[in-house]
Amino acid sequence: MAQLVSLVVPLFNEEECLPLLQRELAAVADRIEREKGLRVEIVMVDDGSIDGSWLQVVDFARADPRVRAVSFSRNFGHQAALSCGYGLAAGDAVVTLDADLQDPPEVVLELIDAWQQGADVVYAVRERREGETLFKRWSAEAFYRVLQRIGETSAPRDAGDFRLMSRRAVDALNDLREVHRYIRGMVGWLGFRSGIVRYQRRPRAAGETKYPLFRMARLAVNAIVSFSTFPLRLFYWAGVLTVMIFGIYIAVALVQWYT
Repeated sequence: MAQLVSLVVPLFNEEECLPLLQRELAAVADRIEREKGLRVEIVMVDDGSIDGSWLQVVDFARADPRVRAVSFSRNFGHQAALSCGYGLAAGDAVVTLDADLQDPPEVVLELIDAWQQGADVVYAVRERREGETLFKRWSAEAFYRVLQRIGETSAPRDAGDFRLMSRRAVDALNDLREVHRYIRGMVGWLGFRSGIVRYQRRPRAAGETKYPLFRMARLAVNAIVSFSTFPLRLFYWAGVLTVMIFGIYIAVALVQWYT
């Protein structure tokens, strides 16, 4: 039997993007089956949407037998939705991509090529970030630079959650039980053989980003705390400095007392 490729798509309130997403996913699934000789499943994880997203996903699943879908009881966050998708995916290779179509589905074929050449993890690395504000580009660049300097993982800069992972890499990731998950860092920490595919990131297909500033900040904190000893070193030296200052204060007080 032909190998299976899982396309995992987490989504939250993306009803405006879903009609086009469904067409593009079906088209790229057809190409994978036709050009690569592989089977395809599409795993859609609705992260507690409160618009009409879930109804559209249900219709998609009814129309295409390759589609499996699950909906959360509430919004648990992007990392939880990704983790759920990795847990549900049955593929020999698992590709994660966003529902807003900034990650072009046709790039999946290039990720598959790199996997077939022996890579267990294939990162899709952004060369350009079309349709993003100057602040978003600046903050993303600053985040990746800081994490690369103080972090302890091997994930390439400008690689988001658009990636392919082999079955053994996914199984290893699923065995990690962190509660506060930063999956980009966890994947890099696993240390499997990796490859890179560069691509031009699109503007959003429709609507506004569902990843506001406070969520980006929370993700950055999780990344730094989980994959860097910098906070530990910072508190260590802060403690040493506090003890030194207190010791000097006590010494001065004793001298004054006895004189």
